[in-house]
Amino acid sequence: MKIIAIGGSLRPHSYTYQILNLALKEIPDKDIQTQLIDLRQLNLPFCQGGNDYPAFPDVEKFRQTVRSSSGILLATPEYHGSVSGVLKNALDLLDEEHLAGKVVGLIAVVGGVHSTNAINTLRLICRQLHCWVLPEQIVIPHAETSFNAEGELTDLHLQERLSKMVQHLIEFSKKIKG
Repeated sequence: MKIIAIGGSLRPHSYTYQILNLALKEIPDKDIQTQLIDLRQLNLPFCQGGNDYPAFPDVEKFRQTVRSSSGILLATPEYHGSVSGVLKNALDLLDEEHLAGKVVGLIAVVGGVHSTNAINTLRLICRQLHCWVLPEQIVIPHAETSFNAEGELTDLHLQERLSKMVQHLIEFSKKIKG
């Protein structure tokens, strides 16, 4: 079984990638393969609505990685009340054939107060792509103060919720995979 995490931030020292790294550390089973997909490292074009991007081999590499997964964690910063453009574009490069039947956990990182706009948008996108979205969702408000110097969450309640979401991601990915 393979769980992947996709972050929708381009910032160096991104809180979005910090939370994904914490989430992946919550996977105790060494038989579960994990992979962090860092969109900052991929050369993905703007989606043109087609399937072929021969000048961009990272598109096929990205699609294959997603296709081979059983569960996916999606994390995005919330920009202007929605999903980051880089994550939206990456998801636009995927189709149902890559995502249908995958279990997905959603995380948003917000600079200000708690908001679910980005998560609601991700939920709609995932539903359109026939994913199974977990009912748990994590919003990290006031990102600058939500992590300590070691990159851990300062709010133990949020850490517990993250742990529970990851447990459910594994549990339901196994059930759906059969």
